[in-house]
Amino acid sequence: MGASSSATVARWSRAFVATGIAFFVAWQVAVLAGYPRSATVALGLYGFVFHVVFGKGYQLIPSYFGRALAVPRAPAVHLPLAMIGTIGAFAAGAGIGSRPLALVGATGWFVGCLVFVASLLWTVRGNLTGRETATGATDAHREGVDRLANAAVPVVLAYLLVGSGLPLAAALGVGPPGLPGNGPSTTHLLAAGAAALLVFAIGVRLLPRLLVADPAPALVAIVLPAGALAPALLAIDFHGGTLFRVGAGLEAIALVGFAITYADLHRQSDRDRAGGRAILAGVGAGALVALLGLLFAFAPAASVPATAFTAHYRLALGGFVGLTIVGVTYHFYPPAIATAPGTGDRTARLSIAVLVTGLGLEVAGLLAPMPPLVGAGRWLSVLGAALYAAVLGAVFHARPG
Repeated sequence: MGASSSATVARWSRAFVATGIAFFVAWQVAVLAGYPRSATVALGLYGFVFHVVFGKGYQLIPSYFGRALAVPRAPAVHLPLAMIGTIGAFAAGAGIGSRPLALVGATGWFVGCLVFVASLLWTVRGNLTGRETATGATDAHREGVDRLANAAVPVVLAYLLVGSGLPLAAALGVGPPGLPGNGPSTTHLLAAGAAALLVFAIGVRLLPRLLVADPAPALVAIVLPAGALAPALLAIDFHGGTLFRVGAGLEAIALVGFAITYADLHRQSDRDRAGGRAILAGVGAGALVALLGLLFAFAPAASVPATAFTAHYRLALGGFVGLTIVGVTYHFYPPAIATAPGTGDRTARLSIAVLVTGLGLEVAGLLAPMPPLVGAGRWLSVLGAALYAAVLGAVFHARPG
């Protein structure tokens, strides 16, 4: 792939990330405004998490398989479809519009995911298991971990396709019995199966290099298989019996194992960047997600307040995946290069502190329950998201293209 093709991928990757950041702000505002959880999940998961995942996935995944993206225009085709899908899912969750609008949104999202999966599979054809890792000579000791991480990527793509296809099947009235097209089963296929597993897989490759530290291979060998199997068990037997409990246990092992892995990397590293602190807070939130998941699986249903499920979702999307994305984007787009007044590392660190504080207050208020804390936390989350968007907007302006 030539320089112009690389520039095309980079430009559209940034467009995906910028769109995801806009959806991040919209998500926090929608939560504050009191939209139903089915609507806000769409903005948080489809809009924020997956737009950033798609954008960086088009750049990172091919390189980790020793390839260059074979279809450089794929992100340009995918982005409008992803936006349509997100808006359609939000409208359906909020009860806005009609059934045809929901169908258009589900179709757009699924077709966009097909573009993503097909372009990546075509790119890595002949190396689908990721045995070729493009690991450099200086990182040769990491090749075993890199191969494990690559092997998880096809599982991520499978979860993405199934989780995206179920809402479309439901909108068409042809969904399979036992797997509803909308609801927690499908959400877990996407959030735990695609997003979280990709965080595990890319994280054990990317984060050690950013921090110049080494993960424990034995721990990685536990995290990735557990994170790959758990979402399927959760979706198949959601709020059921033995399979659901096993899935919850495996997901907890993956989340806590990844938190320990990153905490150890952070301990080894002498690099103190704003992004690293966000990721540390994110993996800590992931450990809390694991604890709540185990509570849902093993405690009597009558003993679990409804607000605990909202806390679980906010910790998962806004805490574990969300703060990890905030931290990683601050690594890729360093705030120090921003030239606009009031932006830079100090504002980046402030945005992280405000986001973490807001999430902490909201979750504490949901679990206590103490509604004033919930409201204060959500206001702070809006402020933190706005600061984050302002910093990255200034970085994009300072480094155009």
